[in-house]
Amino acid sequence: MQIKTTGLVLSTVKYSEADLIVSIFTKEKGVISFFLKGIRKAKRAKLKSSQFQLLSCLALDFTYRDNKSMQFIKEAKTHISLQNLQQNIYKSTMCMFLAEVLKLSIQEEEQNLALYQFLESSLQDLDQATTYADFHLQFLVELTRFLGFYPEINPNGYAYFNLIEGAFQSEELSKYCISGSNVQILEQCLNSSDLFQPLHLHQKKRQDFLDMLLYYYEIHLDGFRIPKSKAILEQVFA
Repeated sequence: MQIKTTGLVLSTVKYSEADLIVSIFTKEKGVISFFLKGIRKAKRAKLKSSQFQLLSCLALDFTYRDNKSMQFIKEAKTHISLQNLQQNIYKSTMCMFLAEVLKLSIQEEEQNLALYQFLESSLQDLDQATTYADFHLQFLVELTRFLGFYPEINPNGYAYFNLIEGAFQSEELSKYCISGSNVQILEQCLNSSDLFQPLHLHQKKRQDFLDMLLYYYEIHLDGFRIPKSKAILEQVFA
């Protein structure tokens, strides 16, 4: 089946001396692994390794075979230019972290238009944004909406949040209940649809809230683990 669609690069892995294995979240088919043979050494090839930077948005043309674990790209071109994401050290570090989170979170080879549109739109906004220090935190909260464990709203002002239930509670009912500043920050995120609204956090609170969010992901997603790029993110934004 010949498919023309768009996709976001989630990961690239070097294979042998000249090849790449690239994971792309496509608009048409969900997450697909592609084998790019000789791309790291071929000087005149149609495909260039520089095209496949993390979270690049590409227009793809490939033949899809149901019984194959990896597909082969016939043509790839830039679909949406996100140059600022690649050139700005802070944004590129954030993209490295978010790409790893997405790779760990999205496993399905199936279409998810709502999630794809959210990602594409959010990355375009980040590319143009001038204030974005807390973007990754609000992005992770909003992402749970598409992954199936978006927290319930807290209309009663309860002081505890149950990480297992994804709900606010009036008392601490288990070891998975949290309270304090992380609950307050979570409420801030849930009460605003603006991913770029400053949360006015100092470094320690930002890191604590990120730790809580990643633990929330670990609880709800099989196989999820703390991204290796988290340490780099925290160093750059220290």
